[in-house]
Amino acid sequence: MKRLLESVENLKKGKVRELVDSRIREFKQKGEKTINELFSELCFCILTANSTAERCIAVQDKIKDGFLKLKEEQLADNLKKHSCRFHTKRASYIIEARKHLEELSKIIEQDSQKAREWLVKNIKGIGYKESSHFLRNIGHQNLAIIDFHIIDLLVKHNLTEKPKTLTKKEYFKLEDTLRTIATNTQLSLAELDLYLWYMETGKVLK
Repeated sequence: MKRLLESVENLKKGKVRELVDSRIREFKQKGEKTINELFSELCFCILTANSTAERCIAVQDKIKDGFLKLKEEQLADNLKKHSCRFHTKRASYIIEARKHLEELSKIIEQDSQKAREWLVKNIKGIGYKESSHFLRNIGHQNLAIIDFHIIDLLVKHNLTEKPKTLTKKEYFKLEDTLRTIATNTQLSLAELDLYLWYMETGKVLK
């Protein structure tokens, strides 16, 4: 772990810190957004499963309010047009998610753990990674977003073995490992994720 901690501390001393701090401020401001904008962020996270953040950011920018207004067939056509994977299934998930707008409008104020469990239970197409991603992007700070980039980094530093499947139990185990790293580097899990993502990709995205 020592080598990883040193790498994070070195990044905190350079220009990456400005990028991370700016992104965290942006996430916190999401709490002031309209329900349309929050729903768009949820849809972005639904789209990220088995896809890249960059591609989904581009799709989100192009569809905008269509996530909330388009009929299912129109939405599926738009997702297909913008090269979104599994466009038919994703469109159906988004249409189904519209039923929960009232609950989503209150989720910013909820306990992070309870909010995540609610999302996993009630929003189709959302697992622990995607729900953590959504909550981080609207201002929650204490959840880990665990994807193959993060797992590969932990494996490289001998902090875990690569799981065959990312079960709920395994997810929480890895989250505890990341929480230890966050504590040692005096970062929130939200901040740590951006530093680790930069280490793996050279980018600070959302």
